[in-house]
Amino acid sequence: MFMVNRLGKFLFGDGSKESLIEIPDGQLYVVRPLSLKGYSELIYKDAKASIRRTGVEFQYQLVITRIYEEGEEELLDEDSADEAGLDELNKDEQSFLLDQALEFRVDIRDTGEKVFAWRDLSGAKEDLWEFVCDTSTRPETVETFEIAAIRCQFERKYKRNSDTATETELQEFHFAEQPIPSASPILKPSSASPTISPSHTSTRLQADATEADGSMSSKSPAGRGVGASSSQAAPQPVAHPEGRETYTREAGELHLFDIDTGTFVLQDNAVEAVVMDLGSWNYWLKITGQSRNWLGRMIEDDINPVFNFEYLSAIFNVYGADHSAYSWLLRFKDREVLEKFQQGLMQALWEHNNQVKWAKLKDNDQDYILEAFNDMTMEDVEEEPEEEIEESDEAEEERPRHRSEEYDSDESQDDTEQQKKDGNVNSQLAIGQRHNRAFVVRGSNIGVFKNDDDGHNLSFVTNIQKVATPKGKLFSPKKVMLHAGDANLIMQSEDNPNGVYRMDLETGKVVDEWKVHDDIAINTFAPETKFAQMTDQQTFLGASKNAMYRVDPRLGGNKLVDTDLKQYASKTGFTTVGTTEQGYIAVGSEKGDIRLYDRLGINAKTNLPGLGDAIIGIDVSADGRWVLATAKTYLLLVDTQQKDGKFEGRLGFERSFPKESKPEPRRLALTPAHVAQFMHETKAPINFTPAKFNTGPNLEETTIVTATGPFVISWSLKKIVKGQRNPYSIKRYTDEVKADNFRFNSDKGIIVALPNEVDVVMKKALKAPTRESIAAPRLSAAGRRSGARRSGYLGRDDIVKNY
Repeated sequence: MFMVNRLGKFLFGDGSKESLIEIPDGQLYVVRPLSLKGYSELIYKDAKASIRRTGVEFQYQLVITRIYEEGEEELLDEDSADEAGLDELNKDEQSFLLDQALEFRVDIRDTGEKVFAWRDLSGAKEDLWEFVCDTSTRPETVETFEIAAIRCQFERKYKRNSDTATETELQEFHFAEQPIPSASPILKPSSASPTISPSHTSTRLQADATEADGSMSSKSPAGRGVGASSSQAAPQPVAHPEGRETYTREAGELHLFDIDTGTFVLQDNAVEAVVMDLGSWNYWLKITGQSRNWLGRMIEDDINPVFNFEYLSAIFNVYGADHSAYSWLLRFKDREVLEKFQQGLMQALWEHNNQVKWAKLKDNDQDYILEAFNDMTMEDVEEEPEEEIEESDEAEEERPRHRSEEYDSDESQDDTEQQKKDGNVNSQLAIGQRHNRAFVVRGSNIGVFKNDDDGHNLSFVTNIQKVATPKGKLFSPKKVMLHAGDANLIMQSEDNPNGVYRMDLETGKVVDEWKVHDDIAINTFAPETKFAQMTDQQTFLGASKNAMYRVDPRLGGNKLVDTDLKQYASKTGFTTVGTTEQGYIAVGSEKGDIRLYDRLGINAKTNLPGLGDAIIGIDVSADGRWVLATAKTYLLLVDTQQKDGKFEGRLGFERSFPKESKPEPRRLALTPAHVAQFMHETKAPINFTPAKFNTGPNLEETTIVTATGPFVISWSLKKIVKGQRNPYSIKRYTDEVKADNFRFNSDKGIIVALPNEVDVVMKKALKAPTRESIAAPRLSAAGRRSGARRSGYLGRDDIVKNY
């Protein structure tokens, strides 16, 4: 039946289309043969089924999409207006990774009914999803859809093109012998939550999901309650590979975080957690009980471990191929066992990321790395009351808000349509220091915005169009920096790794190309001092993968200052640079290490070992006391002030730390429970934007801001230093945050660049992370009809205005 070779090219094509095949009409049911709450539930009365590619090679999704009749969407919105948020069955799209575990099958019945069925992996063993095709669907189309699904499952399992598969090999994914029960029709989709088989009656390990340390509630030190069950089922276990060497093997209890109740629910009170070396710098964590294999996963940076010695627990994440996230907790009998597990897991994680054996690290460097992953809220610190809300902040939500689209009145419909078609979105943000301006890069255009005096409202000023080299070649700046009193904008093009361009902001034209060096690239650059942008200083810092140097645009020919060049023979992998007010320099690398310099041209005074993750952004407090580094899934805050010894009180920029007293790093990460909630909402991994301190002359750094997906996240520096709980707060947007930063000389206003909009949000508008603040904002029916806001699209008649 398969006709494998003939249909392969027809189905899979050249990879340019997202969908392989679609069936445009049908109904989606959940069928629960053994459920007391109802045999069948109609989820979508009108739907289409498709098979789509994912961003991962050899992985595909079965996607069922709700189709609305005219006016139905608004009616459904009114029916559910009082609900706090959409449950899983009320989403407009259901997606399933095409895996053999689904047991996907097809039935064409004597009545002519054509049905697709697959297992509901989150329900009871007998539960099924069923897509009943419209009667107009041709049998040949159904058979072709089945072939596509079988080929996708083959490619996922064997990681090779299904064109090479024989019909015998594909028979492994044919489940036609398993009967499909009939779905009983229901008049309308139900708004009830799905019936999910709860885990066995269990002991609950209490966890307050709004507490930033992800630990159990302090009201119950033992963390136990009795007789509760979980509404979130554990994922299906996976087969464990064979390990070459065991790094740790410890006994403990296993708990799973339940998103609906905000608690960790006991799954098994006697499991074995094993960390294994698989070879080739790959490592595996497996957890098994007496009656089942609970889970297994590769040990990689997204495991996001947190070790809490107060509660003798280790918390970490496991992810599904569809970006679903599960937060697990292991609880051990005593501190010694937890330390052994921590040592084994962190050794594996560090070796995987660095491809160097842990034993080659010095003892104090090992301690530095382990310390970074400890829960920073171990001490019983008395909470301080929140600062009083100033009048201007208290009234913030009542003020009329002016976003960027309101200053686009001359924009034509043709412009808007063209900008939608070009595929560009806002990508970068530069904040002025001398002038109250924000510059937002969108493709080869740059939008200019300004704040009003109290910082609450953001207005559109002008659009700089068609950024081009002095020779007239259009380009999209990949990195920008304001320079020389905000009079210039330094920009880099993807096509010119050895130079940068200078735009004169008075004319809106690129007027200079500055070549750095024939053989040394400029991968990143930064002001020579933290507030150099406020002055007319011409020189600035540059870095390649293995060199740091000063750039002086006034030089003839190449602009690199040879006497200030520090070049390394080894592959240091520099990625980002930050400076202090005095001109001290912090440099991050793709290996995760951080070097601290008091000046250019010499060796680093301090070299802090990396945790294994690339540093994508670095910021330094004006006085040099704090270094803030950004990795993909966490921030690293380092106090550079020496606490004892000969150089007590000096900074790591000025003097090396004694071998026995490395600084204690603070690893700032979302709690694993919040990671699970974030990913449950967005189906996307954590990916922080470069974090920033609030900054300004004579202004103390008090707050940190970053973003991931649609969430803006702010950390309180005071709470971090004091070891208090709840150190971060959030604000959710409907779109992904592309870039963010504080207004200059303020910690209250945060400027946010969304794909098609620029906004300013007051810090007090950020809320504690709870189920309500993490959940997606609800759009009204009118909002859905009108579509996304159009801000960020800039008008064709806009001109560059002088400041």
